[in-house]
Amino acid sequence: MSSMIAIILSGIFFLLLSPTCSGSKILVVPVDGSHWINMELILRELHSRGHEITVLRSAKSWFIPSTSPIFNSINVTMLQDESDLDYYNKMLLNVMERRRMPTFLRSFYQQHLITSMLSQGHEILSRASATMLDDPVFMKKMQDAKFDLMLTDPALTTGVILGSYLKLPMVFNVRWINNGEGHLTMAPSPVSYVPVSGSELGDQMDFLDRTKNMLHYIYSSVEQHFFINPYYSDLFQRHFPPGTDLLSLELAADMWLMRTDFVFEFPRPTMPNVVYIGGFQCKKPRPLSDELEAFMQSSGEHGVVVMSLGTLVSALHREATEAIAAAFAQLPQKVVWRFIGEKPSSLGNNTLLVNWLPQRDLLGHPKTRAFVAHGGTNGMYEAIYHGVPVLGLPLLFDQFDNVLRLKVRGAARVLEANSLTKKNFLEAITDILETPSYRENIQRLSRLHHDQPMSPMDTAIFWIEYVIRNKGAAHLQSVGFSLPWYTYFSLDVALLLMALIAAFVWASVSVCKILCCRRSRRKTKAE
Repeated sequence: MSSMIAIILSGIFFLLLSPTCSGSKILVVPVDGSHWINMELILRELHSRGHEITVLRSAKSWFIPSTSPIFNSINVTMLQDESDLDYYNKMLLNVMERRRMPTFLRSFYQQHLITSMLSQGHEILSRASATMLDDPVFMKKMQDAKFDLMLTDPALTTGVILGSYLKLPMVFNVRWINNGEGHLTMAPSPVSYVPVSGSELGDQMDFLDRTKNMLHYIYSSVEQHFFINPYYSDLFQRHFPPGTDLLSLELAADMWLMRTDFVFEFPRPTMPNVVYIGGFQCKKPRPLSDELEAFMQSSGEHGVVVMSLGTLVSALHREATEAIAAAFAQLPQKVVWRFIGEKPSSLGNNTLLVNWLPQRDLLGHPKTRAFVAHGGTNGMYEAIYHGVPVLGLPLLFDQFDNVLRLKVRGAARVLEANSLTKKNFLEAITDILETPSYRENIQRLSRLHHDQPMSPMDTAIFWIEYVIRNKGAAHLQSVGFSLPWYTYFSLDVALLLMALIAAFVWASVSVCKILCCRRSRRKTKAE
């Protein structure tokens, strides 16, 4: 009893002495869709610690509510004002058509589609940012609020630009930025073993793979400098000092909370102001509803397969859904399938269709045997957290790279949605269910992911409050960001050394010529 009292008193003493910054005013510019699901979890934790949160959202937001007990909201012009969810379904059909091309080429054609989307998106974002900065009433309201921090997801640029204009300490909740994975913007990324986003490559590459990776790197650089940056040039000329561009604002961020974990991601170089919070959204499962729990228990010793293809896309073609339903009907397992659309005619009695499912709670259920997923980051980390093997059906964006990472680690299989049949789907899901190595490998990843001194969420909150307490984290930023490219790569030094070597060679040759000529003259005189 006395030891328990001592532990409690020690905990109270630690809480009293630990540095806090409760009551800070945080301005948040999130990204809608699945990104918001992540951001909201952080906001709830910050609110519970006494921080005052203001969220900028679109009046046409898909997921972000206009009223909330944890934050105040302000409606501004955002990407959602000029786009809709049907766009992604149309893009999915185009991507699936490109996936029929040869393996080496299809990722480039797919990237071309994404370039078109990025070009349209950044044109909208640049106008939205200009609308904010050109509105004196709105900007005065932002300045008078005296925020202590900008917390933003830089996948969209609005928060980066606004936070930089207001000169606020800035924290990124990030995995994707501009046109690729966050590391590729701010950390050394040798293309010999660091795969470029969209390349669908691992970290062990042969010559052809490295050639493909280099071509993707060049394409990505062209995309950034010629398709994205020009949309912001007028805005930066009017509101920022000369020489400002999008990358310079992004690289000035104080802290990058990277939504990844090297249990999942390939090892690579990083930077001092990057903190890894991959899987921070994962939690222990909650009890299921009585109806769903009864369905899970009815599976007996065979267990349950869970299937979900994410929050934005519902446009799998009819032939694919019929093939999946027919394959599921052949399994002894029960199936819970998040499905939107016309019910497949081949659906078996073992399959439950739902408009929404508690994915986290189902993956954490002891009866769950496999997860059929599109490869979104949230789903992949939840699969790792709960130790459930994955059958990947990647559809868009980073999903192809995500499922590849689990496949390389022996924790997943991958099928192409455009060539999916009852036969190959049934073979793949049966392999996942009956081959022990898939479950063993994903559970090994799960143990590694859990073996941390501090939970990813606690890590994220600590570093957000660290930046608030210290009014930034400039001491963690590399001076390399401000160097000219020729200085960064020491090309001027290389040029000097080459000139010295050339001068030395020239001098040596000249001396040899002179000595040889003198020797030749003496010999001639002697004769």
